[in-house]
Amino acid sequence: MDQKFTVIFRLEKNGRGGKTVTVLDGLPRNEDYLKTLAKELKAKCGVGGSHSMGEKFGLVEIQGDKRDAIKKILQVKGIPFKGM
Repeated sequence: MDQKFTVIFRLEKNGRGGKTVTVLDGLPRNEDYLKTLAKELKAKCGVGGSHSMGEKFGLVEIQGDKRDAIKKILQVKGIPFKGM
């Protein structure tokens, strides 16, 4: 990936039946990249999740509040992030 991007973290609870979801926004709109990243994060966190394409950015959703685990994974991969 040549494109420079910064992942934006947020927690969402609304419209999800009271369940918390960790959302990673601001990712490149690249289906293969999103699929691979989502798969790796789900496996390492031991939870479910999904990926999707937004208007401008790709999106990965991981079930539960997994911010700490995801931040460690992103640091190892050298992906910058901000938020929470």
